[in-house]
Amino acid sequence: MNDTTSTPATEFDPEVVLLRLRRKEGTWVQWGQDCQQLQKTGYNQQQIFEASGFEPIHQNQLMVAAQVFASMEEIGVQPATTTHFTRVGSDSLYELRILSKKDRAAVADFLVDRSLNSENAKEVAKATKDYADLRQLPSGFTAHPGDAVAYQYWRYASQQHDLMEKTRLVARGLLFAHSNSARQQIEKLLSSLNQPERANPKLPLYRLESDEELPRFLPVAGKLPLKTADVAAIPRATAVGAFSLVNTDWKRWVGLPGWQMVISAIDPIVVFQTNQELIKDADVDEELLMLIDRGITEWNDFKYFMIDRAGELVIDYFSTAPTEPIIGQLVLVLRPKRMLATGDQHDLWQIEE
Repeated sequence: MNDTTSTPATEFDPEVVLLRLRRKEGTWVQWGQDCQQLQKTGYNQQQIFEASGFEPIHQNQLMVAAQVFASMEEIGVQPATTTHFTRVGSDSLYELRILSKKDRAAVADFLVDRSLNSENAKEVAKATKDYADLRQLPSGFTAHPGDAVAYQYWRYASQQHDLMEKTRLVARGLLFAHSNSARQQIEKLLSSLNQPERANPKLPLYRLESDEELPRFLPVAGKLPLKTADVAAIPRATAVGAFSLVNTDWKRWVGLPGWQMVISAIDPIVVFQTNQELIKDADVDEELLMLIDRGITEWNDFKYFMIDRAGELVIDYFSTAPTEPIIGQLVLVLRPKRMLATGDQHDLWQIEE
Protein backbone atom coordinates (compact mmCIF):
# COMPACT_ATOMS: atom_id res chain seq x y z
CA MET A 1 0.00 0.00 0.00
CA ASN A 2 1.44 3.35 -1.08
CA ASP A 3 1.97 6.03 1.53
CA THR A 4 -0.07 9.06 0.39
CA THR A 5 0.70 11.14 3.46
CA SER A 6 2.12 14.56 2.42
CA THR A 7 4.24 16.92 4.48
CA PRO A 8 2.11 19.88 5.62
CA ALA A 9 3.19 23.34 4.47
CA THR A 10 5.13 25.33 7.03
CA GLU A 11 2.89 27.90 8.64
CA PHE A 12 4.01 31.48 8.94
CA ASP A 13 5.02 32.15 12.53
CA PRO A 14 5.47 35.91 13.22
CA GLU A 15 7.46 35.26 16.39
CA VAL A 16 9.96 33.06 14.53
CA VAL A 17 10.24 35.64 11.75
CA LEU A 18 10.75 38.54 14.16
CA LEU A 19 13.42 36.56 16.00
CA ARG A 20 15.19 35.91 12.67
CA LEU A 21 15.06 39.61 11.85
CA ARG A 22 16.30 40.58 15.29
CA ARG A 23 19.25 38.19 14.93
CA LYS A 24 19.74 39.23 11.27
CA GLU A 25 19.76 35.63 10.14
CA GLY A 26 19.50 34.84 6.43
CA THR A 27 19.85 37.27 3.53
CA TRP A 28 18.50 40.78 3.09
CA VAL A 29 16.18 39.42 0.39
CA GLN A 30 14.55 37.18 3.00
CA TRP A 31 14.37 40.12 5.43
CA GLY A 32 12.47 42.17 2.86
CA GLN A 33 10.08 39.29 2.22
CA ASP A 34 9.65 38.79 5.98
CA CYS A 35 8.79 42.48 6.52
CA GLN A 36 6.24 42.36 3.75
CA GLN A 37 4.67 39.17 5.10
CA LEU A 38 4.50 40.64 8.60
CA GLN A 39 2.68 43.70 7.27
CA LYS A 40 0.21 41.46 5.44
CA THR A 41 -0.56 39.65 8.71
CA GLY A 42 -1.35 42.92 10.49
CA TYR A 43 1.94 44.23 11.86
CA ASN A 44 2.70 47.89 11.18
CA GLN A 45 6.17 49.29 10.59
CA GLN A 46 6.52 50.66 14.13
CA GLN A 47 5.67 47.27 15.66
CA ILE A 48 8.18 45.55 13.40
CA PHE A 49 10.79 48.14 14.35
CA GLU A 50 10.25 47.66 18.08
CA ALA A 51 10.42 43.86 17.77
CA SER A 52 13.28 43.56 15.26
CA GLY A 53 15.31 46.79 15.26
CA PHE A 54 14.67 47.40 11.55
CA GLU A 55 13.71 51.07 11.15
CA PRO A 56 10.64 51.83 8.99
CA ILE A 57 12.68 53.46 6.23
CA HIS A 58 14.97 50.40 6.14
CA GLN A 59 11.95 48.09 6.03
CA ASN A 60 10.59 49.97 3.03
CA GLN A 61 13.92 49.80 1.21
CA LEU A 62 14.25 46.07 1.85
CA MET A 63 10.68 45.29 0.72
CA VAL A 64 10.98 47.29 -2.50
CA ALA A 65 14.47 45.95 -3.22
CA ALA A 66 13.26 42.38 -2.63
CA GLN A 67 10.46 42.96 -5.15
CA VAL A 68 13.00 44.27 -7.66
CA PHE A 69 15.22 41.24 -6.98
CA ALA A 70 12.31 38.86 -7.62
CA SER A 71 11.35 40.62 -10.86
CA MET A 72 14.90 40.61 -12.24
CA GLU A 73 15.23 36.92 -11.38
CA GLU A 74 11.95 36.31 -13.19
CA ILE A 75 13.40 37.87 -16.37
CA GLY A 76 16.80 36.25 -15.87
CA VAL A 77 20.21 37.68 -14.98
CA GLN A 78 23.82 36.49 -14.94
CA PRO A 79 24.71 34.05 -12.12
CA ALA A 80 27.26 36.57 -10.81
CA THR A 81 24.48 39.15 -10.55
CA THR A 82 22.29 36.84 -8.48
CA THR A 83 25.23 35.93 -6.24
CA HIS A 84 26.18 39.56 -5.69
CA PHE A 85 22.72 40.89 -4.94
CA THR A 86 21.85 37.95 -2.70
CA ARG A 87 24.62 39.09 -0.39
CA VAL A 88 24.60 42.89 -0.72
CA GLY A 89 23.14 45.70 -2.79
CA SER A 90 19.61 46.29 -1.55
CA ASP A 91 20.25 50.05 -1.75
CA SER A 92 21.23 49.69 -5.42
CA LEU A 93 18.24 47.53 -6.34
CA TYR A 94 15.94 50.00 -4.57
CA GLU A 95 16.97 52.62 -7.16
CA LEU A 96 15.80 50.30 -9.98
CA ARG A 97 12.17 50.42 -8.80
CA ILE A 98 11.30 52.99 -11.49
CA LEU A 99 12.24 50.61 -14.32
CA SER A 100 10.38 47.87 -16.16
CA LYS A 101 11.22 44.25 -15.29
CA LYS A 102 13.31 43.85 -18.42
CA ASP A 103 15.29 47.02 -17.76
CA ARG A 104 15.77 46.07 -14.11
CA ALA A 105 17.48 42.84 -15.15
CA ALA A 106 19.67 44.58 -17.73
CA VAL A 107 20.72 47.34 -15.35
CA ALA A 108 21.41 44.88 -12.53
CA ASP A 109 23.81 42.93 -14.78
CA PHE A 110 25.46 46.21 -15.82
CA LEU A 111 25.94 47.35 -12.21
CA VAL A 112 27.68 44.11 -11.30
CA ASP A 113 29.79 44.03 -14.49
CA ARG A 114 31.06 47.56 -13.80
CA SER A 115 31.18 47.27 -9.97
CA LEU A 116 28.94 50.32 -9.61
CA ASN A 117 27.57 51.51 -6.26
CA SER A 118 24.11 52.76 -5.27
CA GLU A 119 24.84 56.35 -6.35
CA ASN A 120 25.78 55.06 -9.79
CA ALA A 121 22.69 52.84 -9.73
CA LYS A 122 20.47 55.86 -9.23
CA GLU A 123 22.13 57.62 -12.17
CA VAL A 124 21.89 54.58 -14.45
CA ALA A 125 18.26 53.95 -13.51
CA LYS A 126 17.20 57.53 -14.29
CA ALA A 127 19.11 57.58 -17.58
CA THR A 128 17.61 54.22 -18.60
CA LYS A 129 14.11 55.43 -17.72
CA ASP A 130 14.53 58.62 -19.80
CA TYR A 131 16.11 56.61 -22.61
CA ALA A 132 13.13 54.26 -22.74
CA ASP A 133 10.85 57.24 -23.36
CA LEU A 134 12.59 58.12 -26.63
CA ARG A 135 10.68 57.23 -29.77
CA GLN A 136 13.76 55.71 -31.36
CA LEU A 137 17.34 55.00 -30.39
CA PRO A 138 19.77 57.86 -31.05
CA SER A 139 22.21 57.27 -33.89
CA GLY A 140 25.16 55.15 -32.77
CA PHE A 141 23.70 54.21 -29.38
CA THR A 142 22.28 50.78 -28.54
CA ALA A 143 19.53 49.77 -26.11
CA HIS A 144 22.11 48.75 -23.46
CA PRO A 145 21.92 50.63 -20.12
CA GLY A 146 25.55 51.69 -20.49
CA ASP A 147 24.74 53.40 -23.78
CA ALA A 148 21.70 55.00 -22.17
CA VAL A 149 23.93 56.75 -19.63
CA ALA A 150 26.56 57.49 -22.28
CA TYR A 151 23.91 59.17 -24.44
CA GLN A 152 22.94 61.48 -21.57
CA TYR A 153 26.57 62.58 -21.16
CA TRP A 154 26.94 62.92 -24.94
CA ARG A 155 23.89 65.19 -24.97
CA TYR A 156 25.15 67.28 -22.05
CA ALA A 157 28.62 67.56 -23.57
CA SER A 158 27.20 68.58 -26.95
CA GLN A 159 25.49 71.56 -25.30
CA GLN A 160 28.47 72.54 -23.14
CA HIS A 161 30.84 75.32 -24.23
CA ASP A 162 33.16 75.36 -21.22
CA LEU A 163 36.24 73.36 -22.23
CA MET A 164 36.94 71.76 -18.83
CA GLU A 165 33.32 70.83 -18.20
CA LYS A 166 32.91 69.45 -21.71
CA THR A 167 36.04 67.31 -21.26
CA ARG A 168 34.69 65.98 -17.96
CA LEU A 169 31.34 65.08 -19.50
CA VAL A 170 33.03 63.31 -22.42
CA ALA A 171 35.16 61.29 -20.00
CA ARG A 172 32.07 60.27 -18.00
CA GLY A 173 30.30 59.25 -21.19
CA LEU A 174 33.22 57.06 -22.25
CA LEU A 175 33.28 55.51 -18.77
CA PHE A 176 29.70 54.23 -19.12
CA ALA A 177 29.57 53.54 -22.88
CA HIS A 178 28.95 49.88 -23.73
CA SER A 179 29.10 49.70 -27.53
CA ASN A 180 31.95 50.76 -29.80
CA SER A 181 29.54 52.85 -31.84
CA ALA A 182 28.53 54.82 -28.74
CA ARG A 183 32.18 55.40 -27.91
CA GLN A 184 32.77 56.67 -31.43
CA GLN A 185 29.87 59.12 -31.13
CA ILE A 186 31.31 60.50 -27.90
CA GLU A 187 34.87 60.58 -29.21
CA LYS A 188 33.72 62.78 -32.09
CA LEU A 189 33.17 65.49 -29.50
CA LEU A 190 36.86 65.32 -28.58
CA SER A 191 37.89 66.45 -32.06
CA SER A 192 35.99 69.70 -31.58
CA LEU A 193 37.45 70.55 -28.17
CA ASN A 194 40.32 72.54 -29.68
CA GLN A 195 38.20 74.03 -32.45
CA PRO A 196 35.83 76.40 -30.69
CA GLU A 197 33.04 77.60 -32.92
CA ARG A 198 30.42 80.19 -32.28
CA ALA A 199 27.23 78.32 -31.58
CA ASN A 200 23.91 79.33 -33.01
CA PRO A 201 21.98 81.53 -30.59
CA LYS A 202 19.57 79.76 -28.32
CA LEU A 203 15.99 79.58 -29.49
CA PRO A 204 13.68 81.84 -27.48
CA LEU A 205 11.96 78.74 -26.15
CA TYR A 206 9.34 78.77 -23.41
CA ARG A 207 6.76 76.33 -22.05
CA LEU A 208 3.34 76.93 -20.54
CA GLU A 209 3.51 75.64 -16.97
CA SER A 210 0.23 76.52 -15.26
CA ASP A 211 -3.46 76.92 -15.99
CA GLU A 212 -3.28 80.53 -14.81
CA GLU A 213 -1.14 81.37 -17.82
CA LEU A 214 -3.87 80.23 -20.22
CA PRO A 215 -6.20 83.16 -20.96
CA ARG A 216 -9.90 82.92 -21.59
CA PHE A 217 -11.11 84.27 -24.89
CA LEU A 218 -14.13 86.52 -25.09
CA PRO A 219 -15.65 88.17 -28.18
CA VAL A 220 -15.92 91.95 -27.97
CA ALA A 221 -19.46 93.24 -28.45
CA GLY A 222 -18.65 96.92 -28.47
CA LYS A 223 -19.29 99.87 -26.15
CA LEU A 224 -22.43 100.36 -24.11
CA PRO A 225 -25.19 101.18 -24.67
CA LEU A 226 -25.91 98.19 -26.90
CA LYS A 227 -29.03 96.62 -28.32
CA THR A 228 -29.99 93.11 -27.24
CA ALA A 229 -29.97 92.02 -30.86
CA ASP A 230 -26.36 93.14 -31.17
CA VAL A 231 -25.32 90.90 -28.27
CA ALA A 232 -27.46 87.99 -29.42
CA ALA A 233 -25.73 88.07 -32.77
CA ILE A 234 -22.35 87.32 -31.24
CA PRO A 235 -21.39 83.65 -31.87
CA ARG A 236 -20.06 81.57 -29.02
CA ALA A 237 -16.26 81.31 -28.99
CA THR A 238 -15.01 77.88 -27.88
CA ALA A 239 -11.35 77.40 -26.96
CA VAL A 240 -9.82 74.16 -28.27
CA GLY A 241 -6.40 72.51 -28.45
CA ALA A 242 -3.25 72.81 -26.38
CA PHE A 243 -3.01 76.54 -27.04
CA SER A 244 -6.70 77.40 -26.60
CA LEU A 245 -7.44 78.41 -30.16
CA VAL A 246 -10.70 80.26 -30.76
CA ASN A 247 -12.30 79.63 -34.14
CA THR A 248 -15.36 81.68 -35.12
CA ASP A 249 -17.18 82.29 -38.37
CA TRP A 250 -15.10 85.33 -39.19
CA LYS A 251 -11.87 85.17 -37.14
CA ARG A 252 -9.42 82.75 -35.58
CA TRP A 253 -7.71 83.79 -32.39
CA VAL A 254 -5.09 82.44 -30.01
CA GLY A 255 -4.32 83.98 -26.64
CA LEU A 256 -0.91 84.43 -25.07
CA PRO A 257 0.07 85.57 -21.57
CA GLY A 258 1.01 89.21 -21.25
CA TRP A 259 4.73 88.68 -21.40
CA GLN A 260 6.89 91.65 -22.36
CA MET A 261 7.99 90.23 -25.72
CA VAL A 262 4.34 89.61 -26.63
CA ILE A 263 3.22 93.10 -25.60
CA SER A 264 6.18 94.76 -27.35
CA ALA A 265 5.66 93.02 -30.72
CA ILE A 266 4.96 95.61 -33.43
CA ASP A 267 3.04 93.54 -35.97
CA PRO A 268 2.76 89.98 -34.61
CA ILE A 269 1.37 86.88 -36.31
CA VAL A 270 1.29 83.27 -35.12
CA VAL A 271 2.32 80.15 -37.02
CA PHE A 272 2.58 76.53 -35.87
CA GLN A 273 5.27 73.92 -36.42
CA THR A 274 6.41 70.72 -34.69
CA ASN A 275 9.60 70.85 -32.67
CA GLN A 276 11.12 68.02 -34.71
CA GLU A 277 10.80 70.24 -37.78
CA LEU A 278 12.33 73.20 -35.98
CA ILE A 279 14.84 71.63 -33.58
CA LYS A 280 17.24 68.98 -34.86
CA ASP A 281 17.46 65.75 -32.82
CA ALA A 282 14.39 66.67 -30.74
CA ASP A 283 13.45 63.76 -28.46
CA VAL A 284 9.70 64.33 -28.27
CA ASP A 285 7.35 65.39 -31.04
CA GLU A 286 5.07 68.24 -29.96
CA GLU A 287 3.41 71.22 -31.55
CA LEU A 288 5.10 74.60 -31.13
CA LEU A 289 3.53 78.03 -31.36
CA MET A 290 5.81 80.63 -32.91
CA LEU A 291 5.26 84.36 -32.72
CA ILE A 292 6.67 86.29 -35.68
CA ASP A 293 7.00 90.07 -35.51
CA ARG A 294 6.49 91.37 -39.04
CA GLY A 295 7.51 94.82 -37.79
CA ILE A 296 11.17 93.73 -37.56
CA THR A 297 12.68 93.04 -40.98
CA GLU A 298 16.27 94.15 -40.37
CA TRP A 299 18.64 91.18 -40.06
CA ASN A 300 21.08 90.65 -37.19
CA ASP A 301 23.13 87.60 -36.30
CA PHE A 302 21.64 87.08 -32.84
CA LYS A 303 18.11 86.20 -33.90
CA TYR A 304 16.09 83.76 -35.98
CA PHE A 305 14.03 85.07 -38.89
CA MET A 306 11.20 84.08 -41.19
CA ILE A 307 12.02 84.56 -44.86
CA ASP A 308 10.23 84.15 -48.16
CA ARG A 309 12.01 81.41 -50.05
CA ALA A 310 10.51 80.94 -53.49
CA GLY A 311 7.02 81.62 -52.26
CA GLU A 312 7.30 79.50 -49.09
CA LEU A 313 7.92 80.70 -45.55
CA VAL A 314 11.03 79.39 -43.79
CA ILE A 315 12.21 80.01 -40.21
CA ASP A 316 15.95 79.63 -39.63
CA TYR A 317 19.12 81.20 -38.27
CA PHE A 318 21.33 83.01 -40.78
CA SER A 319 24.97 83.74 -39.91
CA THR A 320 25.02 86.28 -42.73
CA ALA A 321 22.25 88.44 -44.13
CA PRO A 322 19.93 86.28 -46.28
CA THR A 323 19.36 87.20 -49.88
CA GLU A 324 15.67 86.28 -49.60
CA PRO A 325 13.13 88.83 -48.33
CA ILE A 326 12.76 88.87 -44.52
CA ILE A 327 9.13 88.55 -43.43
CA GLY A 328 9.77 89.04 -39.73
CA GLN A 329 11.77 88.11 -36.65
CA LEU A 330 11.07 85.06 -34.49
CA VAL A 331 10.18 86.55 -31.11
CA LEU A 332 8.84 83.57 -29.19
CA VAL A 333 8.73 79.78 -29.43
CA LEU A 334 6.10 78.39 -27.08
CA ARG A 335 5.61 74.80 -25.97
CA PRO A 336 2.24 73.58 -24.66
CA LYS A 337 1.77 72.86 -21.00
CA ARG A 338 3.51 69.58 -20.11
CA MET A 339 1.10 66.72 -19.42
CA LEU A 340 2.10 64.29 -16.66
CA ALA A 341 2.28 60.70 -17.83
CA THR A 342 0.02 58.26 -16.02
CA GLY A 343 2.20 55.18 -15.83
CA ASP A 344 2.15 52.35 -13.35
CA GLN A 345 0.81 54.20 -10.33
CA HIS A 346 -1.00 51.34 -8.62
CA ASP A 347 1.96 50.16 -6.56
CA LEU A 348 3.36 53.52 -5.43
CA TRP A 349 2.46 52.57 -1.85
CA GLN A 350 5.15 49.92 -2.08
CA ILE A 351 7.72 52.40 -3.35
CA GLU A 352 7.31 55.64 -1.39
CA GLU A 353 7.72 55.88 2.38
